[in-house]
Amino acid sequence: MSPPVFLTETASLEGDHVVLGGAEGRHAATVKRLRPGERVDLTDGAGLLAECVVVTADRTALTLDVLARHRRPAPEPRLVVVQALPKGDRGELAVETMTEVGVDEIVPWAAARCVTQWRPERREKALGRWRATAREAAKQARRDRLPEVADLAATAAVARRLERAGAALVLHEEAGDPLSAVRPPSAGEIVVVVGPEGGITGDELAAFTAAGARAVRLGPTVLRTSTAGVAAASVLLAATGRW
Repeated sequence: MSPPVFLTETASLEGDHVVLGGAEGRHAATVKRLRPGERVDLTDGAGLLAECVVVTADRTALTLDVLARHRRPAPEPRLVVVQALPKGDRGELAVETMTEVGVDEIVPWAAARCVTQWRPERREKALGRWRATAREAAKQARRDRLPEVADLAATAAVARRLERAGAALVLHEEAGDPLSAVRPPSAGEIVVVVGPEGGITGDELAAFTAAGARAVRLGPTVLRTSTAGVAAASVLLAATGRW
């Protein structure tokens, strides 16, 4: 079994010894019950990973020796999923699974037909839940680079993002071309739009296609918005060779 991963500051990974304290240290010591001699990986969430071994452990912190360091470049091409806001806790489910498979950025989108809307007074709390979910899922998946969870985007902002993409795709059940037929670029940014349960409106689709996006379908069945993103990401990660 691969060693557990914990997050810490970049500066703390530069020496030969690391003290893992705070919430991460308490979790490692009291929940994971790590003990001297056990292997642990520490990462700054930006590509730097240190292979470590526990030297001492108490109830609040671990002291570790660094065995080796690896600084991995950001993967190419970069995969971004624009996720329409799902109902209830399905938003966190979408973030969790997309993080696990390797999506690099998740953009919450306030689509016209979203049942859920992040009102101004609740927006930061909801966004915080998505970011916390991404952080924990990245650790569970043993990622050394955390995915970015962007601020809530309106349709116009999504269209501008599509204009800048190396490949811009919109999942649509009535599209003629399958996603599997797409030949993604080897570098740059791939942006995929996942609509809400009620579907993307005609105006939204027109705005996205005017921005250069291509409408594609996943397959013969209609997926929930909370699972369509991870399915699309899986197809693209395989096609790019990242999987």
